[in-house]
Amino acid sequence: MRKPIIGGNWKMNKTVDEAVREAQDLKLEIGQIKSVEVVVFPPFTALESVGKVLRGTEIGLGAQNMFWEEKGAYTGEVSPLMLLDVGCRYVILGHSERRGYFNESDEEINKKLKSALRSGLFPLVCVGEKLGERKDGKAKQVVENQLRGCLRGISAQDIERIVIAYEPVWAIGTGETATPEQAQDMHYFIREILRELFGEKVAQVIRIQYGGSVKPENIKDLMSKEDIDGALVGGASLKAKSFAQIVRYGES
Repeated sequence: MRKPIIGGNWKMNKTVDEAVREAQDLKLEIGQIKSVEVVVFPPFTALESVGKVLRGTEIGLGAQNMFWEEKGAYTGEVSPLMLLDVGCRYVILGHSERRGYFNESDEEINKKLKSALRSGLFPLVCVGEKLGERKDGKAKQVVENQLRGCLRGISAQDIERIVIAYEPVWAIGTGETATPEQAQDMHYFIREILRELFGEKVAQVIRIQYGGSVKPENIKDLMSKEDIDGALVGGASLKAKSFAQIVRYGES
């Protein structure tokens, strides 16, 4: 049985004070929930402060990105060792906004992934197609190419520490959401690729999240699908009440 994992990606939002208040609210709302694995991803500037608030709770701390080197002359970058130092256990890699705005390639994401695994972090690797690619009937081809490129050279042992996040780019921050059926179809397809690459055991244990305008109103329908193991939540994670509703989807 795969334990659901729900992540809150705060993106480039919240000052340190705002982030601390949000973390304090989350601690009260969902700090001791164990049926769902919960992770929040504040901006770099707030990681240490949020981590201190969440210490002793069931809520994990993650970063939104990292560089693949441990140290060196890489102005403006943050290394996996720095993330570990401020209490992170998780890191998002290959988010569509990183791919789109900063031209991150599958090769670069693969280097970051290998570095994260070496350091002991748990990576969330994002894949997903643009609207034009879906309309052209290329959605599965795009996702498969991204998946194979990002996971190149990863061992069957290491892959079990990775969460895959399927995030259709056309549904991120747009208010549009893939139907539960569309999401399930792609999640099943991703699991089939994982089965081919790493075998049946891995395909059955690895968790695949859905990301793309997830809200309290649609989380239950999404999570009812067999191959959807959680959600990577954007805008709805910025308010503790709405994020807590998403985390508690099974209680209503």
